[in-house]
Amino acid sequence: MSRFANLEFNDESQGRTQPQPSTSDADRFVGEAQSAFERADFEQALRSFSRVLEHDPKHVHAWAGQVRALIELGEFQEARLWADKALERFPTEPELLAAKAVALGRCGDLDDALTFSDASIEERGDTPYIWLARGDVLLARGEKRADYCFDKALALAAADWFTAWLAARIRVFYQQFTIALKFAQRALELKPENSVLWLCAGRCQKELGLIGSARKSFQQALQINPRWHEAERALASLSETGVVQRLGGWWRRRTGG
Repeated sequence: MSRFANLEFNDESQGRTQPQPSTSDADRFVGEAQSAFERADFEQALRSFSRVLEHDPKHVHAWAGQVRALIELGEFQEARLWADKALERFPTEPELLAAKAVALGRCGDLDDALTFSDASIEERGDTPYIWLARGDVLLARGEKRADYCFDKALALAAADWFTAWLAARIRVFYQQFTIALKFAQRALELKPENSVLWLCAGRCQKELGLIGSARKSFQQALQINPRWHEAERALASLSETGVVQRLGGWWRRRTGG
């Protein structure tokens, strides 16, 4: 079954009875969704945000969460579709506008991406995610102004590992591994017991040819979270790293990639 089959559409258009909102159930699923997102289980986050909307179709955070989870899964066209569905209900919500901007940018619709990013800021949007999203859009456009946006996001959430990790993930998407590693290390300074952050740092180190450091990072991830298959696979992959990849990592470090 498609991962999109259970996502929330407009209930009236499908002839279903509108569910009565349940705040306690919605809050429980929001917590589950956020926890899944923080451990990089974006499939589960997507399902949990959908469950939120079954109980409370007006939960704007869940709508935005669905779009952001789809972006993390690489489903950019679907993220664009769900952003449109959400904006039908909440046309001026800053974080929805920002999420749609990211989806558009990653789909290659760079002009509209900037328009939606502008709109998110004009709607008094001043959250870390809105600035991360703007940085994402500007990276898609190849603009150096993106650095300011990441600095702004991190300044707004100086003690938040989650924002630094999201910044690292964005830089990884654009293959800027040196900067991504710096963000991952910043996140680790704030939450060194988080295995997801060690995995992120290790992957950046591997891309930069820092194989010894990557091995230590993957081992640390496994020490925190034993039998984590993703970390086990990452550690095993280091033995397949050849001379060509090591040279590629050296070049990335030289060029700041």
